Amino acid sequence: MSCILALDQGTSSSRAIVFDEDGAIRSIAQREFRQIFPQPGWVEHDPFEIRDTQFATAREALASASIAPAAVAAVAIANQRETTIVWERATGRPIHNAIVWQDRRTEPICEAIRARGLAPLVAQRTGLVVDAYFSASKIRWLLDHVAGAREQAKRGELAFGTVDSWLVWQLTGGAVHATDVSNASRTMLYDVRRGCWDDELLEAFGIERSMLPDVHPSSHLYGASDATAIGGAWPIAGIAGDQQAALFGQGCFRAGMAKNTYGTGCFLLMHTGERFEPSRNGLVATAAAQPDATRRYALEGSVFIGGAVVQWLRDGLRAIERSSDVEALAASVPDAGGVIFVPAFTGLGAPYWKPDARGTITGLSRGTTVAHVARAALDSIAFQSAALLGAMGRDAGAPITELRVDGGAAANDLLMQFQSDLLGIPVVRPAITETTALGAAYLAGLATGVWRDTEELARLWRIGRSFSPTMSRDRAQSLMRGWERAVRQAIAE
Repeated sequence: MSCILALDQGTSSSRAIVFDEDGAIRSIAQREFRQIFPQPGWVEHDPFEIRDTQFATAREALASASIAPAAVAAVAIANQRETTIVWERATGRPIHNAIVWQDRRTEPICEAIRARGLAPLVAQRTGLVVDAYFSASKIRWLLDHVAGAREQAKRGELAFGTVDSWLVWQLTGGAVHATDVSNASRTMLYDVRRGCWDDELLEAFGIERSMLPDVHPSSHLYGASDATAIGGAWPIAGIAGDQQAALFGQGCFRAGMAKNTYGTGCFLLMHTGERFEPSRNGLVATAAAQPDATRRYALEGSVFIGGAVVQWLRDGLRAIERSSDVEALAASVPDAGGVIFVPAFTGLGAPYWKPDARGTITGLSRGTTVAHVARAALDSIAFQSAALLGAMGRDAGAPITELRVDGGAAANDLLMQFQSDLLGIPVVRPAITETTALGAAYLAGLATGVWRDTEELARLWRIGRSFSPTMSRDRAQSLMRGWERAVRQAIAE
């Protein structure tokens, strides 16, 4: 039986999963790595820690799967997107820590781009809004603030990559500098209509074209891993940014199908087929994972603080000892008791795009307990996702009839039921919730003949549990109005 080794490089941990040709999990390994916070609003990672933890989990997963090296058909990569690494081509040494997608230090650069009237051009070419979330301003910051970096870039000595490119470079011993369309589309430098880097945007941000990786379809033979890296010389055959990988792993291959990933943030994507159209409702249009030469697109909304609000309850408020304790605490009260929590710790993402918003808790009374705050924290994840889905339905011109879900917080039944109640549609959790890694594995398997086509992959998808709405639409709409009032308070100047 052929197997795929999927590397799932996330914001807080590196994981590796071995899938067999039935899409079943043979083994999993995971290691966390440091989150570095040099200043308020700044978030960094050590690129070598990313590499070392990822390679270690790959070796651990392969050992646990007890398979011969010849059984590994391919290596796949799913990665945290937008996180920016710049390194020296000659030495492979990063010139600075990775600047993580959550980092807000580059907002002044984005404000300058907006002030120049370039936001419409960015939207037209890339489908994105001008925001510090994306990679372009992070690259510019590194060139401006690392001594000698701009001169090195002009001499062609530096390479830029999102985390997938960094891992491919490391896996191939520096032989391959490449990315896929889904990751390229998150840089704010890639023309998703024409499928190429955009010279006008590169000039606007002051970035040298020589720094950029080659761009290929998501299912593609990128190169071979060096045997010394993870224990074998295998084809690297599938790459996708984590959210596009999850959309693919959820079997959302057709226009109108949608998924939401509940991780550190929440990421709602709807496949739009071969049609690219910028959002009119605060979302972004982006490249979907591309299994062949045909361009495919998706609408996306990003919530900056999703499951991270539970981490704050644990580490900041110390209301719980373990993240898994939140469901029992929240379920100990019938509802949030009028408390509404807007977790805008790093601003608000789609559909609001308010980088200066800050977290608020409203509706407190003498009867409020820590359980009510915990319930409101969980509710906030569903409220933000419901706002995204509403905007997505308005962009699509048709309501979404089912939401497929994955990510760590999707295991929380209380949250999933409330999400279904707010949306008024079924929320469906698959039997295999590791859809990010699975999507990358599917892409690699298509490139190497493990699977024939997406029709075969669609037959592998299985329902784990479905949640149906039990709340009246009047009640759900009243709750959403309360949420929007709380958001207005969070963004009031």
